Amino acid sequence: MKRKSVFRNSILVMLVAMLLFSCSQKQQQKKMPIQEIPVVTVIKHDVPIYDWYVGQIYGQKDIPIRARVDGFLESLEFQEGAKVTKGQLLYTIDPQSLEEASNAQRSKVTEAQTGLSKTRADLDRIIPLAESKAVSQSDLDAAQAAFDAAMANLNAAKANLRSSDINLSYTQVLSPIDGIIGKTEAQVGEYVGKAPNPVILNTVSEIDSIIVKFSITESQYIQLARRYGADGKNRANNTDRIPGIELQLADESIYKHLGQVDFVDRNVDQSTGSLLVQATFPNPDGLLRPGLYSKVKVMTDIKRDAIVIPQRCIIELQGSFSVFVVSDSNTVESRMIKVAYKSGDLAAITEGLLPNDRIVIDALQKVNSGMLISPVDTVFNSKVFKLKK
Repeated sequence: MKRKSVFRNSILVMLVAMLLFSCSQKQQQKKMPIQEIPVVTVIKHDVPIYDWYVGQIYGQKDIPIRARVDGFLESLEFQEGAKVTKGQLLYTIDPQSLEEASNAQRSKVTEAQTGLSKTRADLDRIIPLAESKAVSQSDLDAAQAAFDAAMANLNAAKANLRSSDINLSYTQVLSPIDGIIGKTEAQVGEYVGKAPNPVILNTVSEIDSIIVKFSITESQYIQLARRYGADGKNRANNTDRIPGIELQLADESIYKHLGQVDFVDRNVDQSTGSLLVQATFPNPDGLLRPGLYSKVKVMTDIKRDAIVIPQRCIIELQGSFSVFVVSDSNTVESRMIKVAYKSGDLAAITEGLLPNDRIVIDALQKVNSGMLISPVDTVFNSKVFKLKK
């Protein structure tokens, strides 16, 4: 009996201690101030939907430089990778054989001129004799024919000389455009020219503006064509255009200049089921070079009156998303949501939130479900979507 009495007394003491501790904790909680927590109000906003495509960059013009005559490369007259101007000398090819050919044609011109002079003199002598009937008409006709043949021979010799001089001028390879020249594919002393060695000496690219080529699927083309027109520029009513296209570079930075679609191929590639699209971007700083790979960002649709919140309000756990919603009584509640699309710092939500719901922002580690807070309204900027209501 004594042991039972001691046991009961011990339990009573523990219960009293727990009761006192609970009361003390409640008193401390009552004394603690309610935390001020920043919140934002869910808004409705038109949200653009973008697709990304892998593209490759080309110069506005990429002109290959070829030798138009055979011969050994004699000199390089440029700095690789430098700017060149239209008409600037780039390469020289050994001109010796072509100079000899031109000299030979020049001597034939002289010979033809001599023959023409002789036939003209003969014709001038026979004409008055024929008028006085001192010679026959057949003699006059023969002299006229000889003169005509000599004139034709001279014209042919001059044409051959011009052709030889043109070939000789091709020994000096000039830049066809203003642009950037690349690394030479032929060195001094190398034989260049026609087959079997049709060497492309170099390439000059005009890069004041650049071209980005990328491919889209058949379904993506149909979607864009219905919205903007089959040419990728205008709808049938000519009131809508594809907005400026963004370019993401290899370092994942966004290129500061926007581009515009200027070409859609006429047919779908049967082997890949894709359609080639081309966009042009300004390149005033020369940052972009031919051959670079990039990602092209194209707006393909608009979700009207979508529910929009800042991404930093969202808690992600194993592919699920949730936010802390603040009730009218300022109590925090965790709620699951579905994210449809992200753009910049914002996200469009399809399920879980209603317009004018208030959610916690920037203080997710300080709150939990059931917590009473003092909400501090914060305004977030929705202009990142670049659309007006």
